[in-house]
Amino acid sequence: MPAQLPEVTAKAVTVRRARTADVPAVRRLLDVYSREGILLDKATVTLYEDIQEFWVAERGAGSDAMVVGCGALHVMWEDLAEVRTLAVNPVVRGAGVGHQLLQKLLQTARWIGVRRVFCLTFEVEFFANHGFVEIGEAPVDTIDTDVYSELLRSYDEGVAEFLGLERVKPNTLGNSRMLLHL
Repeated sequence: MPAQLPEVTAKAVTVRRARTADVPAVRRLLDVYSREGILLDKATVTLYEDIQEFWVAERGAGSDAMVVGCGALHVMWEDLAEVRTLAVNPVVRGAGVGHQLLQKLLQTARWIGVRRVFCLTFEVEFFANHGFVEIGEAPVDTIDTDVYSELLRSYDEGVAEFLGLERVKPNTLGNSRMLLHL
């Protein structure tokens, strides 16, 4: 990752659907935050498998374009989705790139019919500024019993994290569970 980027403002950034060619840039962003224990690492194959969930923030155009942020929206149930892998190049943090990405993810959630959006984060203030509230350790009271039973059948580790299942607790980063009602 370059040590210096020209000054970036949210207006200078375009948020668009991610493409497979963006995976190496997403991988680099993820590596920065997973090394610090802020985001869970994902296998590169998983990034390719999930690319349709991702949006990227791009500065510049054409061959000079550079991905400076990414984020994914993972649908968990009919009205429940999770914001995942929201990451911004540290050099441009504070320029509004994360806000733009999150707004696009929430817009997408509304468009597909999701009414609740969940996240696991250390950036409590950032998400609170967008209307998310902490939901504590056990989110079971935020979903009905039948939905909970169905979610238990999922192999997705993010769903297990959301439910606070014992099998993932050793992997929990110590972050906060937050929820937004759209």
